Amino acid sequence: MTNINLAFYQPDIPQNVGAAMRLCACLDVNMHVIEPCGFAWRDNEFKRSGMDYRDHVKLTKFSGWKNYNETRKGRLILLTTKASVPYTDVKYQDGDTLLLGRESAGAPDEVHACADERVIIPMYGQMRSLNVINSAAMVLGEALRQLRQK
Repeated sequence: MTNINLAFYQPDIPQNVGAAMRLCACLDVNMHVIEPCGFAWRDNEFKRSGMDYRDHVKLTKFSGWKNYNETRKGRLILLTTKASVPYTDVKYQDGDTLLLGRESAGAPDEVHACADERVIIPMYGQMRSLNVINSAAMVLGEALRQLRQK
């Protein structure tokens, strides 16, 4: 059994959180949400994108960055456009947490400073970034591929 976490720092868009719930439930990955969120946390907000998968996700919410960072275990791998290391060049470990920043602003400097690794998804030409769930799925897929083939 692989123990990996997918964490979202102060997400702005409830539909992305719902999609993340579905992703984590389907891949048996722990999901962490670091509040405050940019929306009111209501089950109705997640129905369309999370569907009935919401009941199967292992979800933990944290009251803020400080609370999260003091209790986390394992390495923190930040997905960011400010990195230079491609996500495929990292050797993922059991217990890693993949962290994604806010859709509107990414992760602040204090979060960057706490990351053990910072990774980027290389983009074509002048493209800036993918949707947060697309990014999460790509990097999580690589991490699970590495960890589950052992």
